[in-house]
Amino acid sequence: MKLRVLLYMAVVALCVQSCKLGHRYSKPTVNIPGGYGVATVEDNDTFSIADLRWWEIYTDTVLQSLIEKTVRNNKDLKAAEARIRELAARRRIDAANLLPQLNGNVYAQKEATNYGGDNYKNDPELGIKASISWEADLWGNLRWAKDEGTAQFLESIENKRALTVSLVAQVAETYFELVALYNELHIVKQTLNARTEGVRLAKLRYEGGLTSETSYLQAQVEYARTATHIPVLERDIALKENELSYLTDDWDSRIRHVSMSDSIGMMATLPAGIPSSLLERRPDIRAAEQRVIAANAAVGVAYTNRFPRLTLTAQYGAESETLSTLLKSPVYFLSGALLGPIIDMGRRQSAYRAQQHVYEQVCYDYEKSVMNAFKETRNAIISFNKATAICESMATLESSSKSTMELAQLQYINGVIGYLDVLDAQRSYFDAQLGLSNALCAKRLAMVQLYKALGGGWL
Repeated sequence: MKLRVLLYMAVVALCVQSCKLGHRYSKPTVNIPGGYGVATVEDNDTFSIADLRWWEIYTDTVLQSLIEKTVRNNKDLKAAEARIRELAARRRIDAANLLPQLNGNVYAQKEATNYGGDNYKNDPELGIKASISWEADLWGNLRWAKDEGTAQFLESIENKRALTVSLVAQVAETYFELVALYNELHIVKQTLNARTEGVRLAKLRYEGGLTSETSYLQAQVEYARTATHIPVLERDIALKENELSYLTDDWDSRIRHVSMSDSIGMMATLPAGIPSSLLERRPDIRAAEQRVIAANAAVGVAYTNRFPRLTLTAQYGAESETLSTLLKSPVYFLSGALLGPIIDMGRRQSAYRAQQHVYEQVCYDYEKSVMNAFKETRNAIISFNKATAICESMATLESSSKSTMELAQLQYINGVIGYLDVLDAQRSYFDAQLGLSNALCAKRLAMVQLYKALGGGWL
């Protein structure tokens, strides 16, 4: 009869367990424009550069090698992977809480009683028992906990992807900055050679009485001024190389010297895709949504914590005073416990209200993440478009400055103009060369930022 009652209770619990109280998750609605508002970039195409793998965007083999080392060795990524494994294990715990738990117990005890002082009695006991316990998830408390753990696990995966996007972009930016520094150093050394020849020529003309000493001294000043750029650039190059070594966790390999050309890592067009694809592509937004799902599940846990909880327990085994009769002495125990709050001074209700406000905060954070992603993308598109225009202007300036300098040098040799005019032309050409190098670097960095803003780089 007792066994039948327990079975009835289990059947009822299973039927009731289909009930899951609480608010179902619904994705927060965020109003973002239908386009990026920048006509020079295709923002309504279904294709986006974020759909390309990072090695299809960054075609330079040196850069690809650096990114591969970073993805393989970076300590932050390894920590993120460990976090994923941790939450995967915790998720299995939440799933196991829904199932019965079987335990075994073997014990031996010796007890003596002497009630009244004159009735000493030896009461040993030996036992071997198996017990099974199960908490019936009447209101969905355990299922909400499982949903919360699952969302946290998926969030950790998206966080690792977001970290990968950031690291790929950081390596690409550092690499392109290093390329620009090498190019500047090359420009400075070329200019320094020209300054050396200028000093020699100015000295000959001064000693020949063709010019004053002022021109010769000015040529020396320009030579010294140009030379000051070299140690500064060498320092910056060493710092950038150290930064790349830190990112890749490779301090032994020397980074191969790279040259600068406008074709490195650049595409003719950079389609951004439609704005709604940000919600599907960017891992940080997907991680933010998983936080919303986890917070909603936490609300469900807090809500169902207010109701009674039913635990069913069954034991079967044997116990006896002597080992010889142990297996001949079966024993069983059946119980059902219903535990619930009666008066808790509003603790559980307050915990539920507090969790609702936590959910509200997480929703606002999600909306902010979406808005920030849209802003970053618009800024990146604008920066890339303007960087392209700046490169074209700087290329024209560099070409014109070079022609002006060559003409000024020819006129100076023929005695038409003074040396100060030549120095002005040389300085203009030098500045134009550096300006073009910086503009090309800025264009590459703008491409990196656009690719990152669109959520590319985690595959």
